[in-house]
Amino acid sequence: MTKAAELAALIGSGQAQTGRNMAYNGAMNVAQRGTSSTGIGASSGYFTVDRFKLAPNGTAGRLTMTQTAITDLPGFANALKLDCTTSDTSIAAAEFLILSQFFEGQDLQRLKKGTSEAEPITISFYVKGNAAATYTVEIYDADNNRSNNRRFSVTTSWTRVSLTYEGDTTGALDDDNANSLIVNIWLHAGSNSTSGTQNTAWQTLAAAERANSDDTSFFDSTDRTFFMTGFQMEIGETATPFEHEDICDTLRKCQRYYAKSWSQGSAVTTNPGVIGAATVGNVNRAFGNVFWPATMRAAPTVVWYSGSSGTVNKWRNASSGTDITAAAAIAAIGESGYGYVLSAGIDGVTDTLQGHYEAKSEF
Repeated sequence: MTKAAELAALIGSGQAQTGRNMAYNGAMNVAQRGTSSTGIGASSGYFTVDRFKLAPNGTAGRLTMTQTAITDLPGFANALKLDCTTSDTSIAAAEFLILSQFFEGQDLQRLKKGTSEAEPITISFYVKGNAAATYTVEIYDADNNRSNNRRFSVTTSWTRVSLTYEGDTTGALDDDNANSLIVNIWLHAGSNSTSGTQNTAWQTLAAAERANSDDTSFFDSTDRTFFMTGFQMEIGETATPFEHEDICDTLRKCQRYYAKSWSQGSAVTTNPGVIGAATVGNVNRAFGNVFWPATMRAAPTVVWYSGSSGTVNKWRNASSGTDITAAAAIAAIGESGYGYVLSAGIDGVTDTLQGHYEAKSEF
């Protein structure tokens, strides 16, 4: 088939349209928290590249996660990199290390899941490592406790992995902003997750069948690395070319879940800046509003930092040169912003508050 014919076929199927990639930040271009985080392995969290969460459990293994620049894969400038720094070759039954992305149900209604017209899903990405390896990608339906798994191989060169999962006619996804679907990349697993026969079709979650006993352990050696970029999830049985999008669109999507007011990739204490509202009002009373850069998934958890020292839950009184406690009386925290009333440590006529915020509305 000629390139023109391929394009015509894609357009005819609707797959060449924008918005076909349901995954977030697939080119690994946004890392609001920072570009490197070390010593990961004791607890779960988002550490560098936005929307990709690491969940370790019970392991002594440790790793460094980075957003790393790449020049050896045309069309991509960044990748997510995992680098094992402490190995764990004695794998207890409950251990695991999972790299995940979470999806809201209202974004997935196009899958027609739970109906007779359920659509197949194809997940694709580019991957490489320091040596040959095999891992598992699981799609987990959190609304109905169902899962489906596929294995993939890693080599020392960039290869594109393409994994297709049949449509699931059982269990509709909720049409809301809650977590409905998770894509889990299993990188390390004990027998609690591998002792059964790994499932390769949609079924009620069986804990022992989620990964494969023959999969590689990422923590098997301090030489072990894992690079990934071009992550895509789309409808259909064929992986289409990766859908690149403008950085402003990617950032806005990421800020639905996490936003901060200081420079991306830097620590709050290294870039204090004057962020926040000048206050006005009566003596010993200040009122203000701060608006998030994008509408968030739900009312976020907010942490304030002093605009001078970076101290947690403090604001800087620029007039007196002192840190004061962040707003004790909150008018509103919502998806669009934060309204506050402050009555201690300020003169609402003359003083100005400085600070930074960090807002989280993540799964």
